[in-house]
Amino acid sequence: MKVNIEIDCTPLEARQFFGLPDVMPMQNAVMDKLQQQMMSNIDKVSPESLMQSWFTFDPKIAERFQDMFVTMAGLGGSRSSDKKK
Repeated sequence: MKVNIEIDCTPLEARQFFGLPDVMPMQNAVMDKLQQQMMSNIDKVSPESLMQSWFTFDPKIAERFQDMFVTMAGLGGSRSSDKKK
């Protein structure tokens, strides 16, 4: 014997039927606090502030980046000149 029962109700109605607590106020409070924290920290993750924090950490890092790009360009340039020959 096989019996299928379909219940058409919302999640809120199901929680109330089973006697589960209403967690919407707690969820709203947590989401509000999370939003406040994100908005207060949004300036810290802007590209300008990230670059500023990276370059103030080590004053010579800009030179190191430049040297790295020159070296990479030099490697790429030598390969392309080898292919032309």
